[in-house]
Amino acid sequence: MRVLLFCLLTFCWFETLSAAHAQGKLSGVVQDSATHEPLAFASVFLANTTLGATTTEKGEFEFPRVPKGTYDVVGSYVGYRLAKQTVTVGPAPQELKLQLAATGNQLGEVVVQPAPNKPEEFQRFTDMFLGGSTFSEQCHISNPEQVRVFFNDSTKELTAQTKGYLQVDNDALGYRLKYYGLYFAYDDEAGSITYYGQPVFEEMTPRDERQRQQWTANRLTAYKGSFMHFLRCVYTDRVKTEGFLAQQVRMVPNPRFERAERQRKLLLAHRPNGAFTPAEKDSLARWDRLPPAFATLYPAARPIDSLRRVSADGQHTFLRFSGELQVAHFGEAPDPRYNRPMGTLGPARTPYPAKRQVSRLKLQDGEAEIQADGSVINPLEVSVGDYWGFEKIGEFLPYDYVPSAEPAPVMPESKKQQ
Repeated sequence: MRVLLFCLLTFCWFETLSAAHAQGKLSGVVQDSATHEPLAFASVFLANTTLGATTTEKGEFEFPRVPKGTYDVVGSYVGYRLAKQTVTVGPAPQELKLQLAATGNQLGEVVVQPAPNKPEEFQRFTDMFLGGSTFSEQCHISNPEQVRVFFNDSTKELTAQTKGYLQVDNDALGYRLKYYGLYFAYDDEAGSITYYGQPVFEEMTPRDERQRQQWTANRLTAYKGSFMHFLRCVYTDRVKTEGFLAQQVRMVPNPRFERAERQRKLLLAHRPNGAFTPAEKDSLARWDRLPPAFATLYPAARPIDSLRRVSADGQHTFLRFSGELQVAHFGEAPDPRYNRPMGTLGPARTPYPAKRQVSRLKLQDGEAEIQADGSVINPLEVSVGDYWGFEKIGEFLPYDYVPSAEPAPVMPESKKQQ
């Protein structure tokens, strides 16, 4: 009877996957925007996936089987600017036209070659972009000359941009990542990292069957407990089933911080030239260490209706919650290179298992549209921290990645929703 139940659950799970990955056909042509002549052998890809194609001599391309969803279709050709068009793929075939603008120099134009990157600034960018995980250590940038890194001394912001694409070979997952139009920014004061662009994944060729199996295992490790995994579970209402626990974080203002801010303003007004006494310097240092607020955690798991909103027609799903969430995933140990305590905001007596990953999640405007593949329509609407903030390019998977089904971990009994 137990075997029959497991088979039924497995069947239901694959039925859900099948519905979430209904497919459609996408085709079109790539042209010169000025002459409308077709561009033969141009590259066309669906950003954040492994789906790519090369145009024919007539500039035509075709994707016969594209999972249902919204994509950025990107066209690339030597000597031309990138062209991007957002499309929503459904059961009906679609055709589109990508028009690329030439980047040829105008008559008399002076070309200024950018200064080479400072080694220490490029290394900082590499460390933060690739990440510090075990898988990140097996990633390397194969065309460093394509990226330009700049540090602003006044704003303390490190930025990096590419004119073409930045190529990263991930020897841990077996993907070659080409990140077109990359923009990266690190705000030293806020401690935040933002990057976006149009990446495409290419499958690398394993040297033998052992490496192929290792890549398969590593991809599953990168997927389980990831932000993409969590969003897929929110979309299909499998948060608890897949071993996730989402709890509300409550931020309580720190009255000592508010008093210190008032005192700081008075002191700065009294000493506009910055000539502080030793005692005043000591006070400023103590005030700097005060947190603006204290975070507490509601113990109950958030129900699915407080995590998502489905439109009346059932065609759109939104990640929706107020404030901030703590999201724990059970059954998957953190990367050994994660050097922060895997603690939680909950009481110390909570019997959390050793194998867990704890992350933080915040929405910029209260909700963000998500898709069945675990993507966010506008990634800038969400921000992640703690463990999800630690995972970078080393764990970056394409949105058309589908793991093999296996039994999900079970969260602690004390935390299961009643």
